[in-house]
Amino acid sequence: MYIPEHFRETRIEVLQPFIERHPLATLVALTDAGLTANLIPLQAQLRAGTGGRLLGHIARANSLWRDLRDGASVLAIFTGAEHYISPNWYPSKKEHGKAVPTWNYATVHVHGSVRFIDDKTWLRNFVASLTDQFEQVRVNRWHIEDAPADYLEGMLRAIVGFEIDISRIEGKFKGSQNRSTPDRAGARDALSAEGVATADIVELAPDSD
Repeated sequence: MYIPEHFRETRIEVLQPFIERHPLATLVALTDAGLTANLIPLQAQLRAGTGGRLLGHIARANSLWRDLRDGASVLAIFTGAEHYISPNWYPSKKEHGKAVPTWNYATVHVHGSVRFIDDKTWLRNFVASLTDQFEQVRVNRWHIEDAPADYLEGMLRAIVGFEIDISRIEGKFKGSQNRSTPDRAGARDALSAEGVATADIVELAPDSD
């Protein structure tokens, strides 16, 4: 991914919560049939120094787990807030006119090697953990034990788990860091006025001046 230095994000304390807020990743892999991409919710366990793991599962009917050998390279793409940025939002445009349209966005690319797991105990524990992660904000939480045992067993037989050992993490938070502080404030205020969540694309991006 092309990342100008002022848009690069490497802080684990920023990347981990970003993935937790936007867990539905596009998992890209190269098979004998060519490139394939699947949307899959993933659980991240990042470590400082670009290490860690991603955990997930796919339908057994999805041929990906048969098409890829253990250790095959994959890319998980997590995307967050994004929006068009108008030059009219920059105070500096009124001063000298030196502004053009752009697009602000936040994304994290996680590279690694995949290993598929066909183990009932692992799958049950992972599905329980993933469910608890997403249910924790709800008043009436659903737990894996709420499903009938025989039904749950059948559903677990219909999936295959996987772990991705992370080799590289690339974070790009394009939030007008190449503009002045007043211009960034103008973009943030305009995005807020349009009801756009700005945390990922303006507020988290470090100031450039």
